[in-house]
Amino acid sequence: MERKHNFSAGPGTLPVEVLEEVQAEMLEYQDAGASVMEISHRSPQYAAVEASAREQLKTLLGLSEDWQILFLQGGASMQFYQVPLNFLGEGDVADYVVTGSWAKKALAEAKKIGDARLVASGEEQQFSAIPAIDTWSNFEGASYLHYTSNNTIFGTQFKSTPIVDATLVCDASSDFLGQAIDVDKHGLIYAGAQKNLGPAGVTIVLVKDDFLARRRGDLPTMMDYGTHTSKLYNTPPVFAVYVVEKILRWLTNLGGISAMQQRNEDKASVLYERIDRTEFYRGTADTASRSLMNVTFRLPTEDLEAAFIDYAKTSGLLSLKGHRSVGGIRASIYNACEPATVEALVSFMDEFERLHG
Repeated sequence: MERKHNFSAGPGTLPVEVLEEVQAEMLEYQDAGASVMEISHRSPQYAAVEASAREQLKTLLGLSEDWQILFLQGGASMQFYQVPLNFLGEGDVADYVVTGSWAKKALAEAKKIGDARLVASGEEQQFSAIPAIDTWSNFEGASYLHYTSNNTIFGTQFKSTPIVDATLVCDASSDFLGQAIDVDKHGLIYAGAQKNLGPAGVTIVLVKDDFLARRRGDLPTMMDYGTHTSKLYNTPPVFAVYVVEKILRWLTNLGGISAMQQRNEDKASVLYERIDRTEFYRGTADTASRSLMNVTFRLPTEDLEAAFIDYAKTSGLLSLKGHRSVGGIRASIYNACEPATVEALVSFMDEFERLHG
């Protein structure tokens, strides 16, 4: 078996040492006598997995005791609807910053619930940049302000937590734990695990108690965040949470979020430097808004881009095709992407330009 360099945008690459640990425990988890996928979600073995994952998240993010940590299903797309369902009541208004396709979908779902207004958008610039905060509309009186911290399709990212006079709700799916975030500015943070934290199947939701207390009444049981903070209501995505717990330990052992952010900045710097070195490759995101997670670029022609993708695959570089809505090239270099993988891509880019430039 030969693992190749994986640049998949999601589900993304996972740490090899975590996969090896999962492999070793696949048939029997600890003393359970069965796989973690086969035991009760109310067993002491699984309860310990969830407890460990929560404690590690609290430590990594510096969460106070008034934060609740939920392991839900339905992906970030479910949260597009669940957030406004809980917090956008009659007479309320919620503000949305639209910086890409997923943020646009989140706004569309909120409008099905109530009064959701657009306060900033990068769509006129083809989502190539994060709109400067001083251009955002007035968000006075909003129940919350929703933003997407990293935009996987367009390769843009907020470089820091927005400083606004509003409770923030963040879709952090594709850069969760990849750079620092000021959690105390937020009422709720959610992240589908499959891009930067684990396998598909679990969505991490962090919700603060004072924000939770503002939710609407008479909510559908499964869509009420309070249902899941009060007890283990239904079967969680056991295997996905189990892998997330291991990745959290892996991240802790590497030095935590600050160390991971430095690692991510170093990887991205190497790749962006190569893109900018000549005119053969052209980055698509505004320099100040460039993502550490998803690096997007173009070649002189679409035919060359197709050749680049095909040749890369035969050279052991996988999933470099840009999103179908925009084309081009996209290299997703999430937390688990090793520096050596980025270096392999840069070497390939050198050789491809030598042959075709």
